[in-house]
Amino acid sequence: MVHRAGRSAIGATRGSAAVTAIREDTTIPPVVWRMAWVIAFGAFAGGLDASVTNIGLDSIGADLHANLATTQWVSSGYLLALAVSLPACAWLGRRIGVGRLWLCALAGFTIASALCALAPNIESLVALRVVQGLAAGLLVPAGQTILGQAVGPERLGRLMATLGIAVSLAPALGPVAGGVILHWSSWHWLFLVNVPIGIAELALGMRLIPRGAARPTERLEWRGLILIGVGLPLLVFALTSWGSAGTPLDAEVWISLTLGVAGLAAFTARSLRQHNPLLDMRLYSNRVYVAASATAGFSGALMFGSALLFPLYFQLLHGSSVISTGLQLLSLGGGTALALPLCGRLIDRFGGGTIATLGGIATVATTLPFVLLDANSDPILVQILLVLLGIAIACAAVPPGIEAFKTVQPDQLPDATAQVSIVQRIGGAVGGALFAVVLARGLSTDAESAFRSAFTWQLIAAAATTVSAAWLWFSCISSPSKSTARPSAIRKDQSSSAFPRA
Repeated sequence: MVHRAGRSAIGATRGSAAVTAIREDTTIPPVVWRMAWVIAFGAFAGGLDASVTNIGLDSIGADLHANLATTQWVSSGYLLALAVSLPACAWLGRRIGVGRLWLCALAGFTIASALCALAPNIESLVALRVVQGLAAGLLVPAGQTILGQAVGPERLGRLMATLGIAVSLAPALGPVAGGVILHWSSWHWLFLVNVPIGIAELALGMRLIPRGAARPTERLEWRGLILIGVGLPLLVFALTSWGSAGTPLDAEVWISLTLGVAGLAAFTARSLRQHNPLLDMRLYSNRVYVAASATAGFSGALMFGSALLFPLYFQLLHGSSVISTGLQLLSLGGGTALALPLCGRLIDRFGGGTIATLGGIATVATTLPFVLLDANSDPILVQILLVLLGIAIACAAVPPGIEAFKTVQPDQLPDATAQVSIVQRIGGAVGGALFAVVLARGLSTDAESAFRSAFTWQLIAAAATTVSAAWLWFSCISSPSKSTARPSAIRKDQSSSAFPRA
């Protein structure tokens, strides 16, 4: 589709000339790789901050004279804010341009990080962490949209895998980095470390990131924003609280869960009736997109559940220190990071459904030994299994999102990236809560049996991911056309791409 020059505002922005020069073959130009790495490091900063701060909660509480119940909101407030900002990401990207949104989010994250280090009390620190989380929540979906609109679907796997490297390494390096910072300095540097990284990222981003087409007249569907803006964090809060409490019977949990589900249901019903919804739920009319989203949800449960389970496995069952645990977990994150470049190439060549199915099978195979191992297992064997599990998770978790993005038109990517991120976050909250409840119920009697039960549920999550991935694979090969670009699924007055291609 050809649009008038007025619809292609990006043509006058920096970096757009480089993007429009992309060839029709499958080669990715160096300028796009540089752009991808800038976006990846932005995602890394946001992910690292989520994990590195948990190490410093005791120090923060002692210095600011706050108890643990209050101090934990430094972490919980950040995580809930990540969920709150996701629904607005698509609208903001259309309103100001997705490249400008990414730059503004990075600037907001950097400024909030500096202010967190200067917080005089726990109340102001929690409030600033919420602001920081709101900004960080925009970085990954906005970055995915930029990359997806910069290249065609035949090259999407390699670029998204680059972003996945940063996302996977951040939680693995967080505990180690946090321990080193606290050993040599104060908790303030847990936040100050983001400032030079953010400034350098902004300097590079101003040169390399295309600003995107802005539509200042894009109206905010504020009723929908209220529904999902309240419903999504309530659902995430209920699930994480259930995991922390170890029981689903708490009244606060049930109320939050009920209101959260009701809010999301009302949002979905309203979005299907709107011409310009906050998020285009009509994308789910495509079965490939549905299968990819479902697989993303199951893999989210697998990833986030593993991130909760393995640190406790080393600390409670093997008696490892925080720093020792972080070092041992580098095998898991390192395996994922090492596999992603090859995984991206395989996705571009064979399709996301095929790779996700094979990755799911490998995840089942590498999770099963943890159900059988005991506290006296060979540490070298455990590390080898963690590397293999990291490789398997990379191949199971990354392809679904990429396959979902391939089914939509470039101008629908803001909706798709936000929706897939939301589904993964909900899946992660479910997985984390389920694993935590199973573990909490068994630790009081027999720690070894408790971890076997928890790993059994991780095995079930891996099996569910495999089945869903097989559904995705079958949908891909049996669908004559995966595009959702039909009139009912395209937002009114949208152009076909915010990043025009040659």
